[in-house]
Amino acid sequence: MSYVLGFEEITKASLPVVGGKNASLGEMLRAGIRVPPGFAVTTQCYLEFITEAGIVEEISKTLAPVNPDDVASLEDASNQIRKLMDRATMPSAIANAIREAYALLCKKCQSKELPVAVRSSATAEDLPGASFAGQQDTFLWVRGNEEVLEKIKLCMSSLFTARAISYRIKKGFPHEKVLISVGVQKIVDAKAAGVMFTLNPLNGDPSKVVIEGSWGLGETVVSGQVNPDKFVVDKILFEINERIVSPKTIECKYEAGKGVIHCDVPRAQQNISCLEDKEIIALVKVAKQIEDHYGCGQDIEWAIEKDKPFPSNIFILQSRPETVWSQKKKEPLLGKKTAYELLMEKALSQVKISS
Repeated sequence: MSYVLGFEEITKASLPVVGGKNASLGEMLRAGIRVPPGFAVTTQCYLEFITEAGIVEEISKTLAPVNPDDVASLEDASNQIRKLMDRATMPSAIANAIREAYALLCKKCQSKELPVAVRSSATAEDLPGASFAGQQDTFLWVRGNEEVLEKIKLCMSSLFTARAISYRIKKGFPHEKVLISVGVQKIVDAKAAGVMFTLNPLNGDPSKVVIEGSWGLGETVVSGQVNPDKFVVDKILFEINERIVSPKTIECKYEAGKGVIHCDVPRAQQNISCLEDKEIIALVKVAKQIEDHYGCGQDIEWAIEKDKPFPSNIFILQSRPETVWSQKKKEPLLGKKTAYELLMEKALSQVKISS
């Protein structure tokens, strides 16, 4: 098995090797979706890392007595395991493969030390029947070989956050069966970013796409730190049925010398829509394309690059199955009456004639 796979080499069938997030990125790339370039550090790297470090048995012993409802028990186990992994050395063959892949990505993007996002991608996440989203770590604006390697190790150890340990136990996922890959992806320097759903998350209406976004990187939207702009768009007619422009006071962005920071949005920009109408419609078209490709409702992360012209400035960062309404039994949106019953009810209703 390869230590590193480019996104262009990955499909949804690669999930056991690259995890849910990376498998989706590769699959979308093959479907013609604009995805930032990158590569996946495979689950084989994680397995060799913990095996050569001689910590597999100690991890198992630490997890065995954990009570998933006891916060102290979870935190203690998480801290012990993450310290073990932090002290362990990445095998040289793996480290060299990662350095080579990062150098190739830098060359492809014509950047000496390309800023990348380093994102965890577990084999049990982004599945239709489970919601593992947000349980492992993501690092933004990572630069240079050594920082990339450091963040990859941290992503691997984040398989053992307290939240992830608890969720696996409660859902019956054996710890040793859940592996972790890491995605290394060109960062999108976003003027605006957010999420969108290929159905209305409030009522499950599949005829709508709902977009939420704010200024800067999408972390403020995903984490709930900002009240985002919201757009509800008809999938067929591409009409914007609902538009809510909220005061957006905080944005997440990169600042030289400081890294990724949260800062105040200039007052004049706070009440301006973060998206133009043409960008909204373009996002809806991409959302439909992704949903048609996967055949089910999707929860999608997007970003609009600052310095690229429309429409090449629109990027998809992630797509996963929507896990709330997709699991429910489908029922008519107009109640439980059939179309025939509704028509008959209308025909037999009393006709009012104005005098």
